[in-house]
Order: sequence, then structure tokens, then C-alpha cells
Amino acid sequence: MKFTDNLISGVLIKRYKRFFVDVKVNKQIITAHCPNSGSMLGLLDKNNKIWISQSNNPKRKLKFTLELINVKDNLIGVNTIFANKIVLEALTNKTIKEFSKFENIKTEAVYNTNTRFDFFLKKNDRKAFLEVKNVTLSIKKNVAEFPDAITSRGTKHLRKLIEAKKEGYKSYILYLIQREDCNQFKIADKIDIEYKKAFVEAKKKGVKILCYNCKLSPQEIKVNKLVKIL
Repeated sequence: MKFTDNLISGVLIKRYKRFFVDVKVNKQIITAHCPNSGSMLGLLDKNNKIWISQSNNPKRKLKFTLELINVKDNLIGVNTIFANKIVLEALTNKTIKEFSKFENIKTEAVYNTNTRFDFFLKKNDRKAFLEVKNVTLSIKKNVAEFPDAITSRGTKHLRKLIEAKKEGYKSYILYLIQREDCNQFKIADKIDIEYKKAFVEAKKKGVKILCYNCKLSPQEIKVNKLVKIL
């Protein structure tokens, strides 16, 4: 997934009210939108180098959006909206081997009246739901973790994937690590034990669990390598 415009570099000042960040660009303080509802634990040290995009939409209150943060010489993609775009590109280009045989891809797929999954995949009589989770947290070197905050919505998605599996669908969850310094992945049970319980149950009930990291630059983010799940 290529950024449509050149990103602007600066440094982080602070994040506040969840969806706002102040950044410094060329000695000017700019307030930008923070497109990430998680805690962003470990990413928000003052003076971390950042990259923001600029919108030309005159109706937007905030013209700038936080896209990348550099932490200890590692780029991290913090825009959770991009996770599905990155995966969709990989599915279309068949660069994720586990899904390379599927031919039909539908986004924002309705499962039932109160649940949607990120993707519905189909080939002949093979039908699958795929849910994508964006991962940015890394507490231990080279190990990514999810979630970075309690996520009842994430727990619900795991349980619904179990239901879909019982109904004959293939069920997948893909943890997309928007960083390239991690080659292992685990559930952050110290942050959300209920999510860990649902994860263990989903694995036992046949939900397929995958994890990939990304290759990142201020020009592009793309799916990179399969990551070992601890």
C-alpha cells in the first residue's frame, strides 16, 4: 500500500484525548488526527520522530493525520485504518500463501445482524471469513503483542469466528504487525486476560490463526513475513 502523497516528517510532542497529537514540524506545532484507538503503549515518547499525511479535504477539521512513528530506529505504522488496505492488497496480489487459492474477495462482510468481519473469501464451495487485527505493541525485543488495551470488541470477534466455524465456514484471524522488528507474536494476557481466554478457545475450536509483519517506509507499507506465534 503506497501513500498517495509525500509524508511530512516531524517530532512527537504529546498525544491527548485519544485522537489528537501535537507534533512539531519545522519549528511549528501542529495538531494532527491520531487514527488509533489503542493505548499505543511504548510508542509515545516525546521527541520520537514521526510522519504525518496532509488532507486536501476542506471539510476536515484536522488537515493532518499521524501515520508513522520511529521508535528505537524502527518504523511503526499507527494508522489502524490501513491494516485492512494492506491486507486487501496482499490478498489481491496473492502474496499471503494461505489465501492464494481464494478467488473472490469481499470487504466488510456481513456475518449476522450485529457482526461484520473484515473479509469474506470464496472459491467454489470453500467459504471463509477473515478478521484482521492491527498490532503495534512490543514489550520484549522482537516479540509483538496484542492487544495493547482491553478489547471487548476483539473478544467478540473471536467468539463469532468460532460460531462461523461451527456453521461450516473456514474462520481465520490475521494479526498484522505494522512493524518489521518482530519475528514472534503472543497475546498480551497481562493486558486483557478475557481476550487470551477467547484466543485459546478459538484455537481449540479450529479457528486458523496467522501473523505477519510488515515492511515499512515513508513511501509504502506492505505485508512482509510470516511470524511465529508463541
